[in-house]
Amino acid sequence: MGPSARKLTLYVDVVSPFAYEAYWLLRNDPIFKDVETTYIPIFLGGLMKACGNTAPINIKNKDKWINQTRNRWSKLFNIPMLHDSPAGFPPNTLMVMRALAALTVLKPGKEGQELLVRVLDVLFPAYWVEGKPTSEKEVFGAILEGVLGEEVMGRVMNMLPKEGKETLLGNTDAAFKNGAFGLPWFVVVNEKGERDTFWGVDHLGLVVRHLGLERPGRGGWRALL
Repeated sequence: MGPSARKLTLYVDVVSPFAYEAYWLLRNDPIFKDVETTYIPIFLGGLMKACGNTAPINIKNKDKWINQTRNRWSKLFNIPMLHDSPAGFPPNTLMVMRALAALTVLKPGKEGQELLVRVLDVLFPAYWVEGKPTSEKEVFGAILEGVLGEEVMGRVMNMLPKEGKETLLGNTDAAFKNGAFGLPWFVVVNEKGERDTFWGVDHLGLVVRHLGLERPGRGGWRALL
């Protein structure tokens, strides 16, 4: 079996700083270049509700820890990121995530994944590096138009109430059924066909180990188990 037998699914919501960091590493670290990666948009708020979970930002002490730890990982891996949380954090990302889900319906399969990645490559840093209010319709609409063109953007926006809603609900439910309770959530299959799941940037070392990849001894990788 060749390198393409290694598969990784990452569930994402642009509200999560750790989902952004995981996404950035999967996109930019050469260790993952031969891993077949699929990105699935979900609504983190819906996942938290399904789990009966409390938003970390509402837990005393953990709210401060989140900001400290995301900055720690961004520094270790040289991930571009605002030091302070964007204004109004955390935003309601329901509509922007419906738009991403709708895109995968409008453009399914490999083409849809390629377009989704192109959008996420702009959307994630627009929020986590530039601090733009990307959950606002006019802001994420402009990003979609810039990446996809006016026609495709318009079709995606028209799909928000039905296809976008239904697909995002389905994706979020699938994440829950795959064991997810937070983001980033990884579903990983190695060359032997063995499947496992992992949560958090701090468990990327275990993701790499399960995939049978040789972990680099540089930068942030030295801090990972």
